[in-house]
Amino acid sequence: MQIQAPIEESDSNIETAAGIRNIAIIAHVDHGKTTLVDAMLHQTNVFRSNQQVEKCVLDSNDLERERGITILAKNTGIVYQDVTINIVDTPGHADFGGEVERVVNMVDGVVLLVDAVEGPMPQTRFVLRQALQHGLKVIVVVNKVDRPASRSKDVVNATFDLFIDLGADDDQVNFPVVYTIALEGKAGLEVSDLEADLRPLFNLIVNYLPAPDVDLDGASQLLVTTLEYSNFIGKIAVGRLNSGRLSSGQQILLLKANGERELAKIGQVFVFRNLKREVQDEVQAGNIVAVSGIETVGIGDTLADPNDPHPLPPIKVAEPTVRMTFSVNDSPFSGREGKYLTSRQIWERLWLELESNVSLRVEETNSTNEFTVAGRGELHLAILIETMRREFYEFSVSKPEVICRQTDQGLHEPFEHVFIEVASDYLGVVSELINNRQGRFLDLRYGEDNMVYAEYYVPTRGMLGFRQPFLTITRGTGIFHALFHDYQPLAGEIGSREFGSLVALETGSTKAYALEHLQQQGTFFVQPGDEVYSGQVVGQNIRYEDLVLNVCKAKNLTGHRTTPKAIAASLSPPRIFSLDDAIEYLDLDELLEVTPTSLRIRKRDLNHDRRRKEAKKRKTAD
Repeated sequence: MQIQAPIEESDSNIETAAGIRNIAIIAHVDHGKTTLVDAMLHQTNVFRSNQQVEKCVLDSNDLERERGITILAKNTGIVYQDVTINIVDTPGHADFGGEVERVVNMVDGVVLLVDAVEGPMPQTRFVLRQALQHGLKVIVVVNKVDRPASRSKDVVNATFDLFIDLGADDDQVNFPVVYTIALEGKAGLEVSDLEADLRPLFNLIVNYLPAPDVDLDGASQLLVTTLEYSNFIGKIAVGRLNSGRLSSGQQILLLKANGERELAKIGQVFVFRNLKREVQDEVQAGNIVAVSGIETVGIGDTLADPNDPHPLPPIKVAEPTVRMTFSVNDSPFSGREGKYLTSRQIWERLWLELESNVSLRVEETNSTNEFTVAGRGELHLAILIETMRREFYEFSVSKPEVICRQTDQGLHEPFEHVFIEVASDYLGVVSELINNRQGRFLDLRYGEDNMVYAEYYVPTRGMLGFRQPFLTITRGTGIFHALFHDYQPLAGEIGSREFGSLVALETGSTKAYALEHLQQQGTFFVQPGDEVYSGQVVGQNIRYEDLVLNVCKAKNLTGHRTTPKAIAASLSPPRIFSLDDAIEYLDLDELLEVTPTSLRIRKRDLNHDRRRKEAKKRKTAD
């Protein structure tokens, strides 16, 4: 179905720009943002009527599909009547805030998606703050209005309060509202009067959000916001053309963010149309464009006219708050499963990541086999680790630690604004858990269905390893979100892990007989037949201290006829770690061995005697 829209008359000086709308779609995780983009693509005839299309088509990354979240900002373009609408789909998770912070430089308006039941959520606050600080106009879309518990009016009021709380100006506060069922591709200006398509939303985008304000006859000027890569044409720079024109084969001056200048020649110029890049002979200001042929370009650089070069302000993103050590895997099983193992290969891969991941920082250390990698949170670093292991890298990582700052007032550490949603029965134990992590209470309100909503300021240190105990004490029903708040004076001491580790005594295959007799010592991470090595963590102790035990001990030959299969069937199932779980479990003296097929937790020092002596020294010192 092709839908029509009116086109506004505009001044002739920006006639071309009047046919363009550059918008970002922002929302909290799982509010239907990518689903709405799917519907917009379908209704503007991006796909053939008989074409089979996957859901959440812009979530093209395997990790995005598996986790059900948007990780990377992506561009697409559709044509509504004669208006080109360039759409940027942005991540909703704060750990990928660098993606949001850079793409707002490309757009002139924002579509804010809010769930009709949940209303504005913590991540909504983060992404909306970025848009308002850039002075962008906002259209509010209340999605999923067909849900039984829908409370659209209350959600609009709560969204208005959020705008006020974030310091929106009078123009931004007077936002229009459209109600949608993104899954069915329906929209309307009233909940009770939804049309069969998204025409009301398209009309608001065209008539309410501004066209880009550009100088069509000025010198070429483009700020590089995103980098892509093609096996055929190499590196591709993406950004909005602020003024002038760009054409294939044009000479430009590359103004690096560090002040360096370099003459270059454009290979090809593209615009985004219908999930593809389309080659253009020439592109005018106002468009979001992609440029090939400049291999040394980086995010934050400016492409300018050599005869009249003017650099644009470079992109600024918040500094990382959490870091980990990436190191060469030196375990006895090193090289069995990975393809890229050396420090040089790991360093080159991390350096390559810096070209597109603007929130990441990588530093060399005193050891040639170790590198410090800093990011916006545990999830930010976990996605990098998972991506590398899928590319057949093998390495080890340490327990995450926070990045502190030395100020005139002393040492400061990052704090998180934590939002908790739990049943009232669990409020007491959750409050105790947060208090033990030096959290400070902020606000409490009671909702429907016996739910409690609480807010705290908690040191980022206290949020490391928080998820598992939180889910345990709430029986898996609790929900929490954490947003970076500020750097504040160092809080008090935060207790470490409550339980010690079970450590393998020797290298070999685990035996059912050994595990059967050691079950009372704790929870195991391995099962009969798994290969382990001396110093590998094979389970969690029921006590605080670590315990070294022999999980490879075989049964002596006797007349007892119990079969190994019968013994194995009687064992408690092992605890299977995801990557996030494994990172969360790590203690300061442990490493996570990451390979394409395995995740193994191990002690930094695999020698039992040295670890025992070090433990005695620490106990004596205390």
